[in-house]
Amino acid sequence: MAPSNWWFSLVMFVVFLFSVACFIGSPAEGFYLPGVAPRDFNQGDELQVKVNKLTSIKTQLPYDYYSVPYCKPGRIENSAENLGEVLRGDRIENSIYVFHMREDKLCNVVCRTEELVADHAKKFQDKIDDQYYVNMILDNLPVAVLKQRQEGSTVFKSYERGFPVGFKATYIEGGEEKYFIYNHLSFTVLYHMDADSMASRIVGFEVTPYSVKHEYEKPLDKERPQLTTCNPDTKQFVSAAQPPQEVKKGEEIIFTYDIAFKESPVKWASRWDTYLLMSDDQIHWFSIINSLMIVLFLSGMVAMIMMRTLYQDIARYNQLETQEEAQEETGWKLVHADVFRPPNNAGLLCVYVGTGVQFLGMTIVTMIFALFGFLSPANRGALMTAMLLLWVFMGLFAGYASACLYKMFKGTEWKKNTLKTAFLFPGVVFCLFFVLNCFIWGEKSSGAVPFGTMFALVFLWFGISVPLVFIGSYFGYKKAAIEDPVRTNKIPRQIPEQAWYMRPAFSILIGGILPFGAVFIELFFILTSIWLHQFYYIFGFLFIVFLILVVTCAEITIVLCYFQLCSEDYHWWWRSYLTSGSSALYLFLYATFYFFTKLEITKVVSGMLYFGYMIIISYSFFVLTGTIGFYACFWFVRTIYASVKFD
Repeated sequence: MAPSNWWFSLVMFVVFLFSVACFIGSPAEGFYLPGVAPRDFNQGDELQVKVNKLTSIKTQLPYDYYSVPYCKPGRIENSAENLGEVLRGDRIENSIYVFHMREDKLCNVVCRTEELVADHAKKFQDKIDDQYYVNMILDNLPVAVLKQRQEGSTVFKSYERGFPVGFKATYIEGGEEKYFIYNHLSFTVLYHMDADSMASRIVGFEVTPYSVKHEYEKPLDKERPQLTTCNPDTKQFVSAAQPPQEVKKGEEIIFTYDIAFKESPVKWASRWDTYLLMSDDQIHWFSIINSLMIVLFLSGMVAMIMMRTLYQDIARYNQLETQEEAQEETGWKLVHADVFRPPNNAGLLCVYVGTGVQFLGMTIVTMIFALFGFLSPANRGALMTAMLLLWVFMGLFAGYASACLYKMFKGTEWKKNTLKTAFLFPGVVFCLFFVLNCFIWGEKSSGAVPFGTMFALVFLWFGISVPLVFIGSYFGYKKAAIEDPVRTNKIPRQIPEQAWYMRPAFSILIGGILPFGAVFIELFFILTSIWLHQFYYIFGFLFIVFLILVVTCAEITIVLCYFQLCSEDYHWWWRSYLTSGSSALYLFLYATFYFFTKLEITKVVSGMLYFGYMIIISYSFFVLTGTIGFYACFWFVRTIYASVKFD
């Protein structure tokens, strides 16, 4: 291909990706989740507030809402949860907070703790120390604290999910630091009214928490309690100026709330926009596009150099007419009789390639569903559920890819190879996951996976994934073996002494830098969404970064493989896998840097959880990128050796 055509194709590709980013990477205007229908409410209809887990970015250990002595309804009922929600530690239950549509009520007394016992006070204090947040849900919308920032004359509105359990402060100057609880919640429900039907749809759920030491005229009427610190009849409402409610043994705590309804111009289909609004969206755009341009043009230049050099090599090799000229020639043509020699541990390579195909299939299909809005944050747990189910069903392709490669290597124990494909990667991940789950269980956290869910995971693995791997492997092994374009000698060729920069360790470590650079910016946002409990929804950007990752892994592996073959080293099978797969090492190192610079985790168990899960993520990334690099190199080597004439 002429250089001018290369540049034209590259520019068109950049324009295409930029167009995709503009179309699907922008904040979701008119956001609508396929398969979720809006609910209409008439005036006076009952609205049941549900409570979810308590979360903390300091411990990363979620807890059930009722694990601390909050006000409880007469009967606690669990809402149905999908697999992803259970694995995330969600525990959605009913609450004592009940509203009626478009009916404001002030100073509602929820319950009264006459004398806080030491154990209950300790639980509240521990949660305040660890900066836990309370999460509630109304009509599938999470409760949020309203945050506003002003840029010029424009006021931007954003949400912070949940509200703190309480805070620590020195109430009297020079005094000791004490614990205070947010015992008064001022709720605001935003609704959009249909002018024709007069029905309302909930489009926002806001809260402003207050800590107030309630007072009343004794004795308190339990049927109709009247407070002096919050009484609509006397126009006394809760404010931040009132004395706060301390948490300590023997303290009386009265929990109250206000509810106000406010009409909003926001339509139901756009109600998630404020939740998903990013405060640093301009930085995000600039970083992604900057990374996109650098990586794409670098990859394009590398590809042009490679293609021009290869065309000259192939033309020169094919013009050699005499035996003497051929013997004097050096380069990648000399190893043609050894380049397709099966590597050491060929079976293990087949297993990892098959697992990588399984990951690649899962990633692509998950991206497609996410781009269409099915895996939005509005559908809690859907992303994790989809990934697990797709992983299971992609076992068919894992078995097929592994068996095809194994047969090409002239392997005979295909059943043993299939068992390794079905059990090696999932087994390592499951064992690590089980150990981490034991630590979570020891902390009595709701993040611990229940026995029933663990059994469901094992059933998905043994009952569906393993049989599918065997079916795929059966058809892959029945298929005709892939023929090598050149014959392989029985006696291996001696590899000459390699320069220091061409030795495996250095070459492999260098190869992982560029793929990691392609995902570096987006990785920050992904880690932030996982560990700082923020929404991640820009799947358009993620899809573009994934495409860049695939191109980068392929090209850097091809380039280094070409240099390796030119230095007459034909051991390229494993090195091609490890070259792009080494980007997982940089991912883990960045995760370690992120832990010490962005997170405030102090508990040993929480640190173990972080690094345990990041090992699983890095291991998965290694398998994915390694497989991409391997197949790119496999195609490249077969193509160049098929294009040269051999005696």
